[in-house]
Formats: sequence, structure tokens, C-alpha cells
Amino acid sequence: MKSLALATNNPHKVREIKAILEPLGFEVKTPKELRISFGPDETGSTFQENAFIKAKDLHKQSGLLSLADDSGICVDALEGKPGVNSAIYGGDGLNDEGRARLLLHEIQGKEDRSAKYVCVMALVGPDLEVSFEGECKGKIAEDYDQTGHGFGYDPIFYYPPFQARFSQVPESRKNEVSHRKIALDKLVHYLINF
Repeated sequence: MKSLALATNNPHKVREIKAILEPLGFEVKTPKELRISFGPDETGSTFQENAFIKAKDLHKQSGLLSLADDSGICVDALEGKPGVNSAIYGGDGLNDEGRARLLLHEIQGKEDRSAKYVCVMALVGPDLEVSFEGECKGKIAEDYDQTGHGFGYDPIFYYPPFQARFSQVPESRKNEVSHRKIALDKLVHYLINF
């Protein structure tokens, strides 16, 4: 089994990435599991820059091949916002639901509700820096789904092939098509041939 250090403290991302990588023979270790204090400043202006900031920091601390993702939602009518600021959209006082509701408010009255989730996976090791990108296209719904599950913007992200929001389908089904899954598939293909 190959070991990878995963540069995130987000339990939702940890669960999703482990669910995809561990059945393929990768042992995924979080900073907490490695007893590493982790929280670099994400000062990049792109998903790729932020993913590399995190992966390089964890590799430096752990000495392990390190994987980081940076991801978010980009809304056409908002000129790509919230983009790299998806996790902090609206400021520190908002939680996931607050950020999603803010986005709904800002897109109110816009005819074009096209949006996409974007994920960049960066892999850093000795003499190694590569990244892989995944996208999942959909639309911003008219309201917030109170009944589903999922996290982040899933309660307002409508995925036409499923005729449902990501919050309304099992996580396993979302993982088959998500932006993170697409980026991880590219990463796995790379690792298998590494």
C-alpha cells in the first residue's frame, strides 16, 4: 500500500478523498493523523497556486508524498466568483449555509445560472510537482435545499445529468462525477504509471 499525506483538515474532503483513493490501494494520512500542525496561508490567486502552497507545506513537514486540493465554485453571472474564495466567501462570520445563501442572493434576478465546481489536485514529493484539474458543470438552483445532505455549495448546485442537486444524491453517487473525482482519476492514472 502506498502512503500519501493529505493536506487538509476538512473532514468532508478527507472522507471523500479516502473513499476514492483507499480502495485503489493508497493509505491516506491527514495532518492530524501525522500529528502535524497544519494551516498554511492560502495566498494564491488561482486554485493551482493554493493547492501547491498546501502540498509543499505538508511535504516539507512530513517528508511524505503530499497531496492537496484547492477547490471551489465558479458562477458565470458573477464573473467566476466566489472561485478561490469559496471557503471564505462573505467573511469569517458565515458558515457553509450562509455562504450558499449569500451566493443565491447575489445571483438573484440573473438569467444565466451556469456554474461549475473546480478542483485542482497538487502532488508534491522529492523532485516532483504536478497538478491535475477537474470540473463539474451545473447550475445554481433557485433556493436552498434544507432537506438534503452534502456540504459547501451542494444544496444549491443543480447537476442536470442527475436532475438533482448534489445534496440530494448519495455521496457515493456524487463521488462518481464530482470535480474532485475527475481530478483524482487523473492523479491515480499518474500514480499508477509513476
